[in-house]
Amino acid sequence: MRRINNVRAIAVTVIAFLGIAAPVAARAQTYPSRPIRLIVDFPPGGAGDILGRIIGNQLSVELKQSVVVENHSGAGGTIGARDVVNAPPDGYTLAVGQTPEIAINPYFMKDVGYDPLKDLTPIALAGVMPLALVVPPQSPYANAAQWVAALRAKTPMNFASAGVGTPSHLAGKLLKLKLDPKLVHVPYKGAGPALNDVAGGQVDWYFPAYASGMPLVQGGRVKLLAVSSKKRAALTPDIPTVAEATGIADFDFTLWVGFFAPRGLPKDIATQLNTAIDRIILEPDIEKKLEATGSSIEALSIPQFDAFVRTDIARYRAIIAQANLKAE
Repeated sequence: MRRINNVRAIAVTVIAFLGIAAPVAARAQTYPSRPIRLIVDFPPGGAGDILGRIIGNQLSVELKQSVVVENHSGAGGTIGARDVVNAPPDGYTLAVGQTPEIAINPYFMKDVGYDPLKDLTPIALAGVMPLALVVPPQSPYANAAQWVAALRAKTPMNFASAGVGTPSHLAGKLLKLKLDPKLVHVPYKGAGPALNDVAGGQVDWYFPAYASGMPLVQGGRVKLLAVSSKKRAALTPDIPTVAEATGIADFDFTLWVGFFAPRGLPKDIATQLNTAIDRIILEPDIEKKLEATGSSIEALSIPQFDAFVRTDIARYRAIIAQANLKAE
């Protein structure tokens, strides 16, 4: 009798497992069955927009479904992030998230309306790039040394940012703290408008993402003086880092781009998306396009990307606290 009961118990367990597994398998076979929205949290022209469109175009091929990029900009990227947080966790609304709205603003602004560690599901890393210090073509500063000398001499300057709480903003604030120059912050609603005004000479300098700034550098519309990362950029090895030019050893600002979903996304869909995106960024043609933006590429698993995000959040929280930086 006991043996019969054991057999029945095993049978019930198997049936229950199959009952759970069947919907998961069916969902994996049917997803995606309609277009996927990629929400970029800043206007066109920024790093997230550039990388999001490169990867999004190929993702539509990989998943055999339309992938539509939408720009939901404002409030340092937090409006677009909130739109994704409040979307159904079904895999049809994804965020092309970046450093500002994920790692900085939730711990810099008073209330952004979400907690990235609780309200978003990390999917995959798209790329990491330095910021590029650019000045107008008619700027009196021909190189980083001349620019630093002017900062130390307290020459009045204004600097642009892509918005309050963006890496370009914090980079300028840290320079102000360390060198005590006469600086005025001019926030814009995204990289595109800021770059246009730097090119036009309305502002003295700006730290756009490398991907956003380099087309204007190559077109002669702005001059590149330095990069913000610890190491020099592979594409411009003759250009010094800000740390080298200023002597500020801990000056290290980068912008990363990654994909996120609302919290509660089924694990099988998250895994499917992670696998697809990691495969895309390592395709030779796509990898070449991404590296042409100055991005370093690394395919991470979901746990690895989650750890990456948590580490960067901790790093920026420490920068904000040590520099006593406040939202403007």
